[in-house]
Amino acid sequence: MSRKITLSEVERASLVWRKARRSSVNGQCVEVAVMTGQVALRDSKDPDGPILVYPPAKFSAFLEDARNGEFDGR
Repeated sequence: MSRKITLSEVERASLVWRKARRSSVNGQCVEVAVMTGQVALRDSKDPDGPILVYPPAKFSAFLEDARNGEFDGR
């Protein structure tokens, strides 16, 4: 189950964002930041835009499914 949370400006400013080493230079990437007990995601083209926040287990499950080709459109 997902829930909507709102991050304060201080919380947003404290996040340390990173993107995949294989990201393209054109800025079309997803950036990830680790929060206490959460994983935050944002669109690198819109750093002031929405931030999605997930529990670590859910994010790990997503990564595992992506590695296994679950989203390859087969």
